Amino acid sequence: MRHSALTPVFTALRWALHVLLIVLIVFAMVHAVVIASPHAIAVHVLGTAMLVVYLGGAAVTHVRGFTGRRVNIVSFAWVGVLTALWIAMMMVTVDAAYIVFPLFFLFLHLLPATMGVVAIVVSTTLTIAMLGFHSGQSVGGVVGPVIGAAVALAISAGYGALHREATEREKLIAELQATRGELAVAEREAGVLAERDRLAREIHDTVAQGLSSIQLLLHAAERVDAARPGLEQIQLARQTAADALVDTRRIIRELTPPALDEQTLHGALRRLAASAEHTMRAGGRATEVRFHPVGDVRQLPMAVETTLLRVAQSALANVQQHADAAVVDLTLTIDDDAVTLDVVDDGTGFDPAGAFARRGPSFGLTAIRRRVTELGGSLIVESAPGEGTALAATIPAPEEDDA
Repeated sequence: MRHSALTPVFTALRWALHVLLIVLIVFAMVHAVVIASPHAIAVHVLGTAMLVVYLGGAAVTHVRGFTGRRVNIVSFAWVGVLTALWIAMMMVTVDAAYIVFPLFFLFLHLLPATMGVVAIVVSTTLTIAMLGFHSGQSVGGVVGPVIGAAVALAISAGYGALHREATEREKLIAELQATRGELAVAEREAGVLAERDRLAREIHDTVAQGLSSIQLLLHAAERVDAARPGLEQIQLARQTAADALVDTRRIIRELTPPALDEQTLHGALRRLAASAEHTMRAGGRATEVRFHPVGDVRQLPMAVETTLLRVAQSALANVQQHADAAVVDLTLTIDDDAVTLDVVDDGTGFDPAGAFARRGPSFGLTAIRRRVTELGGSLIVESAPGEGTALAATIPAPEEDDA
């Protein structure tokens, strides 16, 4: 999986917090020896216990700082034991009060949000109380822990925002990579279809027409003089030309994409509508899918026909999966300079703005839009929750010259 550029920063900060907590515990233990504290043994026992519990709990619960959160009974128990040991340690040494700062982050990012804030408030209050118990009440003893808690909350909020941004960036990169792959596949598919269409047209306009002309000329020669010498060879030549013409037309049909082998987009969409209706009814949804042709029926460029067919297939797939519609209308409108495919359903609808946003759930609509815009067209989607969906794909398709 591709990692964000901020991943090393997150890792460094997590390790810094681990090191900070360990260093503060060790400092309290060493300082108790240096000042010859009467509670040095208790400080060492409690400090060692905190180190063992912290390191062991981190390994057991797989704590991942800000990038992951596993809230379970083991995590609660771990935090509870650490907190109890910290409170006990504060009762025998004032140095333990400093340990509260890394504990703030542990509370915030291991416990649920509300519980984490409550834990910070309670631990701050306890720290102020214990500082007053050991050193007497002072402004610094109150302001210090409060500022520490506020800083921890601010850092945690900023850290969380950075992590969310990094996660969204990773998702965006993954989506862009998937889109690049989709576009590469679409380009290869369009290139293959365009070449097949070109070959089919070339064969139709040259070889097929030539064979048809040869057949007609031989048939005319055969009718002129039924008793002329070589009539049998003429008949054989005409039959050979007829057989070759049949083979040529078969090759032309095979070069044409299967879904468009009826030579027009109308036939392909009509069959697609019937197939989609049958599929949805077989799946338990009594959805009626209707096809409406508008305008003259004419041959369109293969890239346009293929794109509109893919748009219809994707739109019907979305209806089948999400819309729960009773009626779906497919309308193909062919004008002099453009062709438009409308897909309208009376289903549950959705928020189009969210679908095209980077956090949106519909990659299919984004792919459809790219297919259409690659041909200089436009895609309009109108929908609202509970009000059905209307999709209109328009692609320029000027009428081809007959010459």
